[in-house]
Amino acid sequence: MLIETPQIDLKSFEHACINVINNKYWFHETSAEGFPGQAFALEIEKILYHIHSQYQDILVFKSSTFGNVLVLNGIIQCTERDEFAYQELITHLPIMCHAKPRKVLVIGGGDCGVVRELIKHLDEGVDEITMVEIDDMVIKLLAKFLPGMAKFHNHPRVNIIIDDGFKYLKSLSTQTHDKYDVIITDSSDPEGPAEDFFQTNYFKLLSNALNPDGIVIMQSSENIWLNINYLKQLMQKAKQVFANVAYSQCYMPSYTSGQLGLIVATNDTSNVLNIPTRTFSADKELELFKYYSSSVHQASFVLPTWANKTLNHN
Repeated sequence: MLIETPQIDLKSFEHACINVINNKYWFHETSAEGFPGQAFALEIEKILYHIHSQYQDILVFKSSTFGNVLVLNGIIQCTERDEFAYQELITHLPIMCHAKPRKVLVIGGGDCGVVRELIKHLDEGVDEITMVEIDDMVIKLLAKFLPGMAKFHNHPRVNIIIDDGFKYLKSLSTQTHDKYDVIITDSSDPEGPAEDFFQTNYFKLLSNALNPDGIVIMQSSENIWLNINYLKQLMQKAKQVFANVAYSQCYMPSYTSGQLGLIVATNDTSNVLNIPTRTFSADKELELFKYYSSSVHQASFVLPTWANKTLNHN
């Protein structure tokens, strides 16, 4: 399917998240459950695309300050300005924590940003990359409107499967298959098609699909400033399945409150997750990364005292 750029009149376009304030058009991200009492807004220059796919409401717009923006079900997923921060940290934390991350599975990640980052490790430890995304419309739209993220969506060494990630993992539990070294869960927030990704049973499926020293990482949907009690519950679910669980945070100005949390887990108790197992030279880090470094890796696990007490102490 070829995505053509439609001509959408912003003045006549209607969407629940778009409001007019002082003759300017604003996208407002609000959530009564996720972050009650606050919102995040971006000024809109142009609506690039809007569709109700089989699974979700998809909006792409050009903002005045953050470039092109992808929105799923009213929640910002990525912007051209700051996407690299999240994509780099969720990818390189587990990859650099694993001595031989040969086989990698990405659940979700339709924007293909994680795939772009994994490509940097091909033949540098990573040999196989598989991505399972439920909504191929997201891939097609990102290839059109955020090509800097999706530039490797058709890479010959990336196996993209259009399927429900949860069902895909369930199918692995009934098959004899090679286990994964790293699984990256890059899902949207826990509503709609991603709701199952935040339950204890999902962690069990992840553990089943991993090698004994395998590592999984997932976006936590919350950070310490929004709903730390929900975050604590999510980490407790992970700890019911994995022996070694840690919480990392990423600075993301386009996410409500400016941060996003990542939960990293493994059953390898000898792996000190906040210290990278493998490192690159400073020159190579500058060549490969805009956000990640071995120092950022370690610093991302450092929490304020009250948050550390809530999440890491019974």
